[in-house]
Amino acid sequence: MHKVGDEYWLYFVARDKLTRELCIGMARSQNPEGPFVAAPQPILTANVIDPHVFVKDKDAVFLYWKEDNNDVWPAALNDLLYDHPELIPTLFDGKEEHTTASFILTIWPWARLLEPMERFMVTQVLIETVISGYKEFYEKLGALMATQSSAVQEKIRRVLQNMKTPMFAQQLSVDGSSLIGERTKIIENDLDWEAHLVEGMWVTEHNNKYYLFYAGNDFSTDQYGIGVAVADSPLGPYNKMPKQFLKSTEEWWAPGHPSVVTGPDGTPQLLLHAYFPGKAGYKQFRALLSVPLVFEEDKVSIKPRP
Repeated sequence: MHKVGDEYWLYFVARDKLTRELCIGMARSQNPEGPFVAAPQPILTANVIDPHVFVKDKDAVFLYWKEDNNDVWPAALNDLLYDHPELIPTLFDGKEEHTTASFILTIWPWARLLEPMERFMVTQVLIETVISGYKEFYEKLGALMATQSSAVQEKIRRVLQNMKTPMFAQQLSVDGSSLIGERTKIIENDLDWEAHLVEGMWVTEHNNKYYLFYAGNDFSTDQYGIGVAVADSPLGPYNKMPKQFLKSTEEWWAPGHPSVVTGPDGTPQLLLHAYFPGKAGYKQFRALLSVPLVFEEDKVSIKPRP
């Protein structure tokens, strides 16, 4: 929810009741507590999530979102391996990995018919097997293409394409109900620590620099964390910090979905959620945490606590 002029705009995600794809809708209100009135049609379709709005001023408002391909590639991979199980030894090293892949493929005809989050829960063990060596798996799968038939190549190409989860940004119309101009891809998962996804973005401005905070990797593991990219414009180009800005510690696991606010003392605070150690995953308890920030020149760091 963001205040734009005299209104409050709220962008949210919902599934289309017919296609079941994830869409982004928009609602507006004169008051932050509502009532909010939703537009009859989504502003964006085609499996998109994590809307964020950056308000530069009332005439320059930008919507950010990501393609939810991390919900697509596991199913595409399972379809590929179910039809071509002979590829398993090439793609997975070790007895445990082979067993995991074979088990998931055995139940895949049933699992593929489940609702999206139920399917995710059932196949998560294979997802974690892949992302434990994401870069190597991605390269192996790409190398396989040259030795396969055109039909198999197309299946592999679909998996590879959806193992990237790009984020986009685009300017909103004056009333916030539509997008204008062209969409811009601002980042995608291309650093080793990010593995198969980036998500949960938030843009804030300090000293004419634009800081994009985002989450990467898999939220159910201790490899999930927060990254930062910096730009001179809301639409980029954004330059990523090479390492995670926040990662798991002995006290908290899987910090993610950051947002930046001004604290009671006037200093910027990073809000995020995290799990207790060893307890990350769907339907597990998540705490809301706050981390003080320091912005200087084109860098951001964590302010040491007194």
